[in-house]
Amino acid sequence: MCFEMSSCLSFNWVHASLFSRTKSSPGFPETKPEGGSDHVLTESLCNTKMCSRVFMHSSFIHIQAIIMKFHAVILLCSLFGFTQQSPQDDCACALTSKEKAFPLESLNSVNEKASKCTNTVTQQKAFELESMLLGLEHRLPQLLEDVSVLEKEDDGGLYGVVSLQVIQNELKEIKERVDKLNTTTQGHQHLYTDSAKQAVNLRVELQELELYDTFQVEKKQQENQRLKRALHECKAKHEVNTPPTQPPHDTCPHGKFVNITGPEVFSQGEFAGSYKYGGWGRDPKPEAGEERWYWRVMMTSSNRYANYVRYYSSLSTLVVGVGMPVNFQINPSNPTTNTVQGPNVVLYGKALYYNCYNKDDVCRFNLTSKTVSTLQLPKGTRYNSKGNYCHLEECYPYTDMDLATDESGVWVIYSTVQHYGNLVLSKLEEGDPPTLGQTWHTSVFKQAVTNTFMACGTLYATRYIDKSMEEIFYSLDTVTGVEKFNVGIFINKMSPNINFLNYSPIDQMLYVYSDANMVSYKVLFE
Repeated sequence: MCFEMSSCLSFNWVHASLFSRTKSSPGFPETKPEGGSDHVLTESLCNTKMCSRVFMHSSFIHIQAIIMKFHAVILLCSLFGFTQQSPQDDCACALTSKEKAFPLESLNSVNEKASKCTNTVTQQKAFELESMLLGLEHRLPQLLEDVSVLEKEDDGGLYGVVSLQVIQNELKEIKERVDKLNTTTQGHQHLYTDSAKQAVNLRVELQELELYDTFQVEKKQQENQRLKRALHECKAKHEVNTPPTQPPHDTCPHGKFVNITGPEVFSQGEFAGSYKYGGWGRDPKPEAGEERWYWRVMMTSSNRYANYVRYYSSLSTLVVGVGMPVNFQINPSNPTTNTVQGPNVVLYGKALYYNCYNKDDVCRFNLTSKTVSTLQLPKGTRYNSKGNYCHLEECYPYTDMDLATDESGVWVIYSTVQHYGNLVLSKLEEGDPPTLGQTWHTSVFKQAVTNTFMACGTLYATRYIDKSMEEIFYSLDTVTGVEKFNVGIFINKMSPNINFLNYSPIDQMLYVYSDANMVSYKVLFE
């Protein structure tokens, strides 16, 4: 055993061995050699004594080295803690770490709390209050106008009674909105107070966990993340953009967009109430002889997917359902690869642009050749109903990707993980397949928007006010890069939800698909 050894025993054992070796060694005779003289004997004895001294001195040094090695072995055994000895005389040592065990349960608890906090406090909740305030801001002037009309035109008869009843209903509705606003505000105040406390507690817990990071791995990772963000921002600032597509956007050929009127068309067409989601409109770049044709795409499978586009030779054919509409089938199956996913589709140059089924790609279906080409959007693009248009009541499924047309061609509006779900606008350059041109990043959250459209190189976004009113509240000028959040143009809706919205430069109309209804509005420029 290691602990039974000592330096004294080691020295005695070596000394005994040396003595035995010296006595029996041929170099050390015990008797005087025969025939020798005393002088020779004396010289031999002297040489023998000298050699013996030298040998003893060398052996003593060797003994000290052996003793030091044994001390080192004993010291190592005492450091590691000897446990057992195998039959082959091998030492097995158990190492005990002086570091504290990492509190994995605490880390899991922090992750769970942070996840709950993220899911509780969202941009959608902040938008909820803003939407309610906008609704009241719109309804109160309308109420004052109705009261003013009643005071001026009250004849003391039936007209006055009816008008008063209308005002009473409006007051009741406004009171309900105010009560809901107060309740929501109080709930949000409690939510934000609790969230602030939780954030402070999480910060303390994370600081305690950082003490276990003795090698500063987490600190270095945070520094790397900051450097990556700085590098990404630097690259974005110096990114070379593709030149703008013709025609140039220095001025809109129609003037400034100031208002809309209508609706001018309101119909469910030949399939009354059958398909809630879809899109319709006119081709801004039609072939000769098809200038007055209309198209319609209906989500015929689960209100989400389509596999053909229906072509009508006139508006009456579309509305009444007479004549011989033509179907251009993308694929016999629905849904399947390269069929339509989501209602936000457009027709341009007799090619249908849409979100490909189950992909973050733009598909282009050529109605003439009946072929499909695809364009993949940037990495991190949200799709499969993860970045929809929304309002307080609901989100419109599979509206992650929105295609739009204006005087310059086709655009795509989407959102990405890298830009935190905000609207991203990209110009599609014509071709087969199309290519991605210049891109703009906005500061408006996509899920706080109900729809978008392009007109004269400017992006417009809408938001839900109430069941009868939608507001065009936001714009982005792609020439100047200026964003506006106070456009303030209102759309009188025929149904609560606008599921599809697109501008047609051929007639300056807004085409809307609203809860299975096809509606159109005239865009006014000055």
